[in-house]
Amino acid sequence: MKNLGLPALLFVWLLSSAAAAAEPIDLELPSLNGETVRLSDFRGDWVVLNYWATWCAPCREEIPDFSRMYDAHDDIVVLGLAFEDTEPEDFVRFLEQYPASYPILLVDTFDPPESLGAPRALPTTFLVNREGVKVNTWLGHITSDLIIEFIEDYGR
Repeated sequence: MKNLGLPALLFVWLLSSAAAAAEPIDLELPSLNGETVRLSDFRGDWVVLNYWATWCAPCREEIPDFSRMYDAHDDIVVLGLAFEDTEPEDFVRFLEQYPASYPILLVDTFDPPESLGAPRALPTTFLVNREGVKVNTWLGHITSDLIIEFIEDYGR
């Protein structure tokens, strides 16, 4: 067999990385109301996965904006990923002051979903397309307008 060299190996690695990146992701987490939620249950919709915490000021700003997006778009699901080592009752009290219309899922900070990993910053937002493939990640505060613009550019 002929030695293909480093450029060919890099090309093969890039192809395999792109193929792996196009694989659907999944996760299974308990919701604040005790139900188990699976990302795969939302295939066919765009899904916004938003890591947040009660102490995070930019996260608090995103909640009403993401709630409006969730309420206004039938094909966009928002799942709030509560990433904080605290009791569910603390989240319930927090959400009385900062109500979210979308489901809140509880993340074990010591064992976050393998498909996402632990956030590098809060908030961190992932966008998953209709096929379940993660297509974008934003670190820090973002707006629903930015997410919707990305979806429209991607091809709704």
